[in-house]
Amino acid sequence: MSVNIALSRLFALLGALTLFACPMPAMAMPGKPVATCVTRARPGDTPARLFAHTARFDCKGPQNAYGSGDFWILSQTLGPLPKGAATVRFASTWQHGVALYILYADGHIRRTGFDSRTAGRALMLGATFQQIVPPRQAPPTRLLWHVRGSLNLRGIVNGPLVGNYTDSARYELAMAALYAAFAGMCIALLIYNLALWAALRQAFQPAYCLMVLCLLGYAFSSSGLLGQITAIDNNDRMRLNYLLLAAAATAAVTFARTFFERRVFDGWLRPASTAVALGVLATASAFALLSPRFAVAINLAVNLSYLLLIGLVGAVLWRAWRVRSNHLWIFAIAWGAPVALCSVRVLAAMNVIGWHWWIDQSTLLAMALEASLSSFGVAYRIRLLSVERDVAREQEIAARLLAATDPLTGLLNRRAFLEQAIGREGDQQLVIADIDHFKAVNETIGHDGGDEVLRRVARALVSVAPPGALVARFGGEEFALLVPAASGFDADRALDAMRAERMPFDLTVTASIGTCNGPLVRETDWKALYRCADRALFEAKAAGRDRVRDAARLYSAA
Repeated sequence: MSVNIALSRLFALLGALTLFACPMPAMAMPGKPVATCVTRARPGDTPARLFAHTARFDCKGPQNAYGSGDFWILSQTLGPLPKGAATVRFASTWQHGVALYILYADGHIRRTGFDSRTAGRALMLGATFQQIVPPRQAPPTRLLWHVRGSLNLRGIVNGPLVGNYTDSARYELAMAALYAAFAGMCIALLIYNLALWAALRQAFQPAYCLMVLCLLGYAFSSSGLLGQITAIDNNDRMRLNYLLLAAAATAAVTFARTFFERRVFDGWLRPASTAVALGVLATASAFALLSPRFAVAINLAVNLSYLLLIGLVGAVLWRAWRVRSNHLWIFAIAWGAPVALCSVRVLAAMNVIGWHWWIDQSTLLAMALEASLSSFGVAYRIRLLSVERDVAREQEIAARLLAATDPLTGLLNRRAFLEQAIGREGDQQLVIADIDHFKAVNETIGHDGGDEVLRRVARALVSVAPPGALVARFGGEEFALLVPAASGFDADRALDAMRAERMPFDLTVTASIGTCNGPLVRETDWKALYRCADRALFEAKAAGRDRVRDAARLYSAA
């Protein structure tokens, strides 16, 4: 898995570098811009009549001021054209059909065109249409488009250019490299995050993968590649664009909700984010299902829903700042530029800003920038998760140690001692030590001094305990040591070690020890072994203290 993740990161980085290393001027559509004039289509209109009588055309007002319907778009005089086979390119918009008429210097008119069902053969990468100008000895002087069934939401014929076929082919190749780099980056990010999700199971990872998948689908559709491959109706392709972009936006909201700490979306922000995401989906679905009916009103609703989405991002960042989110800065970096570009795109869609080729392509750039920067955000989030898990693991270990040890001496407590002792194979030797007259020790040097005596007795027992032995403080002044009976441990060593310890204020402290051997497989064995060692301890106390008594030797001699 680590190799796959490393390769995925490498491909994502290479894809991002390819996307942003492309010379921007070279990526613009090649050709000479063409100024246009517009008029509504009337019964009886013919290309020859319109070429001859141009007074009815409006050359100053915006095209989208005319509403939907059928139109004639007339170019200004073309002037000298680039050498080679001439091409005409213009942006894809919603329309039922386009007929392009070319007027040549000899007065001849030629026609070419397509309808929405056959638009795939004219559709190029970047969602632009390209028409080849039929060659003649006389040069073309003017163009006339007859557009049927235009929704005219952002224009009728946007960004027309006249160029040559060679430059157009180079542009197509550059666009193919751009989209391929973006697709490769998305696929690498999907592999990377799915591999991590299999290990980490974080909720934000499948949401992020869904978002990247939707962005990949949107790029496939909006680029025009879907139309080229499947010959789908161009208007249906645009319906799909709306749905995929809305799905990506909804997945982005879900990603944000799972990426940030839960407290960021507490209160009104959680239902508000749900409402905004549903609004984006609902308006996009309405456009896909109902267009061209009510298209103007629905498109306005779509644009407003995206404005609300942009406002939601601002509210999320503000709340994250208020609650001191650990993920605010990386989210702001990753989403700052995409939100800005999205704002420009929405303003263009609402005709506040005029159409421009780069604005039309800004969605791809925003997606590429977001995907590449968000990958670092996800990596940073995973790094935080790793740190959190390490801290939690350390805390868990510390808690277990605290639960298993005596806080004063650092030895095992009774519960932990029994958990590790019961179930050992073979006979075991249990050694129980009890400090003599400990109450008098406390009265003489105080409880702090008594605590220090307990620590030094514990240190003495640990110093003589063989490897694998269990040493515990059972409570008060009683200690226990457990070793395999076959180890040959001599309890007198423990007593000697305690005598050798220098006690506080050079106080003389003694202890009595009782030992017993026996099995320790079950809890009943423990009770029997403890009673046996405790009897031996009682015998040591009765015999004058400061001595060891072994139950096995004691009762065999009796």
